[in-house]
Amino acid sequence: MIAGGTGLIAIGTDLAGWRRADGWGHLLGDCGGGAWIGRAGLEAALRAHDGRAGGSAPLLACAEEVFGPVTGLPGALYPRPDRPAVLASFAPRVAGRADADPVAAGILRAAARHMADSAAAVCPTGGEPCVAATGGLFKMGDPLLVPLDEELVKRLPHARRVPAEGDPLHGSVRLAAELSAGPLTLPGDETMLCVTTLSGD
Repeated sequence: MIAGGTGLIAIGTDLAGWRRADGWGHLLGDCGGGAWIGRAGLEAALRAHDGRAGGSAPLLACAEEVFGPVTGLPGALYPRPDRPAVLASFAPRVAGRADADPVAAGILRAAARHMADSAAAVCPTGGEPCVAATGGLFKMGDPLLVPLDEELVKRLPHARRVPAEGDPLHGSVRLAAELSAGPLTLPGDETMLCVTTLSGD
């Protein structure tokens, strides 16, 4: 499962144990997540402002429309405690320019590669594994989903792409229902899935 929003994490299980990849936050990881895409889009805007290679004039115009003159962007962005969310707020703008801007399309392609790398790191090598993507990031639609499907085929040709069965609330309800009927069939793990019980008189 690839969970993408402001950040990004991949989680896999062979029903005997759990594996995770990324989910390290916007400074050290979350590669391909919303903050990562937004930061890459703003970097391309600043490159265009400077006249450096890899810049995007459409993303520069968009950044100035959203944030004002980009010369003030570092001073406005760096001190903010909600910096990951602010960066992620620019990701849909990158997706919105991907059809006409090869730089924006390249950012989404790179994000898809990072996601596929994380999925490959946690996917069981045997059997018939399934890969699902969930989270608000994937509401960006085809500009992200098409390259993601292509990258998953390259990295995980033995895995089948399936839609997520539900959102996190659905998953929590399903786990609670399974626990109410007996022991959980998924493997336990202190950091991934830990069930505590209260004992009373």
